[in-house]
Amino acid sequence: MTTVTDIVAANRILAHHGVLNAYGHISARDPDDAEAFYLSRSLSASQVGEGDIMRFDLEGDAMADDRRAPYVERFIHAAIYAARPDVHCVLHAHTEEILPFTITSEPFRAVIRSVSDIGVEVPRWDIRTGFGDATNLLVSTIEHGRDLAATLGGHSMVLMRGHGFTSCGPSVLRTVSTAVNLPRNARVLLAARQMRGPVVAMSAAEMASVSGVSGRDLGPDSPAARRGWNLWLAEVGLDGAE
Repeated sequence: MTTVTDIVAANRILAHHGVLNAYGHISARDPDDAEAFYLSRSLSASQVGEGDIMRFDLEGDAMADDRRAPYVERFIHAAIYAARPDVHCVLHAHTEEILPFTITSEPFRAVIRSVSDIGVEVPRWDIRTGFGDATNLLVSTIEHGRDLAATLGGHSMVLMRGHGFTSCGPSVLRTVSTAVNLPRNARVLLAARQMRGPVVAMSAAEMASVSGVSGRDLGPDSPAARRGWNLWLAEVGLDGAE
């Protein structure tokens, strides 16, 4: 599969699992040009096809004189790729299960194995801190994007107050794999908070072990990783059988 076909598949998978709906988007850095990335034109995730993919620079400007309507919040992707050379996939979503953690002081923590990539801390970004209380909460300029990227820092996920979240990773497969399980982690965490006793989150050492070769290696050649990916492709009617 190519980067473009991976992005199409990612959109369909994330829509199928309720991470994306009419809004939200996922991108991938161009493997042949670190100063560019692929992202669909402004379209709902379940409708994205290969012909809808556009190419952008790290200012969020469309390349090759592509005049199709882009996502307003493409600056999220541009700013993170510019700030993080290690990142090759960026996802922005408004998943309902995550929203309570964006408007409270309750930390969003990894309590199930399949979201170990979010790390021990998920920072929270509030657009009004840097841009006042009269914005529409959208990341609609590159300055907004850079401010968000600064809060993300070296983390792999950032909450966005009253809006949603942005996550990133070293590959499309790995970013999607984590994202598919984020709503489940949120539901488990919220349910656990209703029970007696402290909630036990994953430790940094456990996360490192899970993400390693012996635990949850999600490299492109990992049979375990491809097994999940191929199932998700089949669920959305795409060919991925190996």
